[in-house]
Amino acid sequence: MRGPNATSRLHQEALQFRVILAATYPLFLAAAISQRLLPGRGARPALGDRRSVFGEAKAMAVSAIPFAFMG
Repeated sequence: MRGPNATSRLHQEALQFRVILAATYPLFLAAAISQRLLPGRGARPALGDRRSVFGEAKAMAVSAIPFAFMG
């Protein structure tokens, strides 16, 4: 059973995750845009399978942020 401290801690971590996401999203957006503009950057999926630049930026941010909570 979770106590009030555990619930508060989960809420704090969720809040921290959202703050870090908001802070890093512009950086990942710039990276996603540069990947689209620069030729020859890795394997590219078919045009129909590609996410939007905003979706790619969010996916990059969401996959990188958990490393901030390790440790």
